[in-house]
Amino acid sequence: MNTAPSGPRFPSADSLFRPDLLAKYSANGPRYTSYPTALQFHDDFPLDHYRRAAADQGATETDLSLYFHIPFCNTVCFYCGCNKVVTKNRARSAPYLARLKREIALQASLFDTARPVSQLHWGGGTPTFLSHDEMTELMATTHEHFLLRSDAEGEFSVEVDPREASPKTIVHLRNLGFNRLSLGVQDFDPVVQRAINRIQPLEMTASVMCAARATGFHSIGVDLIYGLPYQTVRSFSRTLDTMLELAPDRLSVFGYAHMPQLFKMQRQMDASALPSPAERLALLRLVVERLTGAGYVYIGMDHFALPTDELARAQARRTLHRNFQGYSTRAECDLIGFGASSIGKVGDVYAQNAKDLTGYAAAIDKGELAIQRGVRLSADDRLRRDIITQLMCNLELRFDEFEAAYGIRFHDAFAPELERLRAFEDDGLVKIGARRLDVELAGRMLVRNIAMVFDRYLGQQAMQRFSRTV
Repeated sequence: MNTAPSGPRFPSADSLFRPDLLAKYSANGPRYTSYPTALQFHDDFPLDHYRRAAADQGATETDLSLYFHIPFCNTVCFYCGCNKVVTKNRARSAPYLARLKREIALQASLFDTARPVSQLHWGGGTPTFLSHDEMTELMATTHEHFLLRSDAEGEFSVEVDPREASPKTIVHLRNLGFNRLSLGVQDFDPVVQRAINRIQPLEMTASVMCAARATGFHSIGVDLIYGLPYQTVRSFSRTLDTMLELAPDRLSVFGYAHMPQLFKMQRQMDASALPSPAERLALLRLVVERLTGAGYVYIGMDHFALPTDELARAQARRTLHRNFQGYSTRAECDLIGFGASSIGKVGDVYAQNAKDLTGYAAAIDKGELAIQRGVRLSADDRLRRDIITQLMCNLELRFDEFEAAYGIRFHDAFAPELERLRAFEDDGLVKIGARRLDVELAGRMLVRNIAMVFDRYLGQQAMQRFSRTV
């Protein structure tokens, strides 16, 4: 097994982790994979808005990004809030794949297909629910209608469940052109795994990672979750020990969001076994200490990367971006979503497909786009989206950039927001100057809270639909 580089990297855990401030500012809030968030999408969204946006972007030099949602899962993980279809019937993927292929043709007809695709992602659900032949078929249809950049130029990623994927599957995915792997692990502790209904021995994960390295994947990312039932600092420390031996290029360590009122399967877990708020903070501190101490760069929120990984390099270049897959190295792509519930972003338009398979199938079978809801951004939305993106990705705002791009005087346009941020400044979370705002080290773990100040849509009812910021 590889070993992550040893020795602390700036910033240290002590400078990042202020438990008093984390407890003070912990609140429900968006993750800002989009702005406005999906709560602002509306059902009476005219399809012509999307078609016009695609036509207007035709003359641009902006690359394309493609997202494919494969909703099927063999078993249900009790913590999961994703849009999914739990089934052991593998035959259900065939009609879905047939409709995906028709949707690819429908969407491709709206775009200049000479525009290169620099980013592609299969998410779910479980993309590896598909058979090898089905995977080949889907990728072949994609190549038929879109121009993908070379392996060296593009980021082509796939979410993999190690319980479903053999080393042969990993080789097959690499041969199809995928060069980045995202593995769901969550926790190696068997007690926690039983509580969340995800039994995944270490050997499964290690086997997939070894196969990915042997076949030349550029980057391997792993998802962990803290705040799950029966987790303790001691047990999660063992999980982190094991993960550092495996040495993935990227780690996402999400705080579990317990919202059984929205996700019914979460009711299957024993809520009394969830860590207390104080225990969650202790788990979070453990994560920051262990990963930064092992040489991982803290990217932001819950993301860490080795300094050699493209994610860390993109942040250093100020080219980091956020989209519906989280942090991205490919800024300013137009995103086309395929499959049930997928979301696209084209120009100033967000558009989401029908969430359920029935609605999705009905639209595609009629030869229509499956878009069911969306929003077209106003000038104010575009400005605030750029502000929030800069905060989330670069941890700073350079006022002159916004003034030049939008013809505003930043201090005048955002006087109420800057006034609200004075309390954050008093707590050492931000520094506000005449020409810029900087997120201080203690504010990096609370960047969602800082960004929320610029969100004009947030209300108490809306905030209850989001996860905790800490």
